[in-house]
Amino acid sequence: MLTKLFVNAQLALDSIKKSASNFVGDERGVTAIEYSIIAAVMGIGIYVGLTKSSLVTNIGSALKTVASDINSAAGK
Repeated sequence: MLTKLFVNAQLALDSIKKSASNFVGDERGVTAIEYSIIAAVMGIGIYVGLTKSSLVTNIGSALKTVASDINSAAGK
C-alpha cells in the first residue's frame, strides 16, 4: 500500500514538473507581447511626431494655400 502511494505521488510530481517545463518553454505569448509593445511605442512616436512638431502646421498651411489657389482660379 505504501509503495502504491509512493508511485502515485511520484507520478503526480513528474506530471507537475513536465507541465511547468512546458509552461516555461512556451514562448508564443512572449512574442505577442513583444509585438504589442513595439506597436505601442510606434504609435506613441507617431502621435508625438504629428502633434508636437511643425509638420502638422506645415501641412495645414500647404492645404490652405492649395485651397486659396483653387478658389482664386475658380474666380471666387
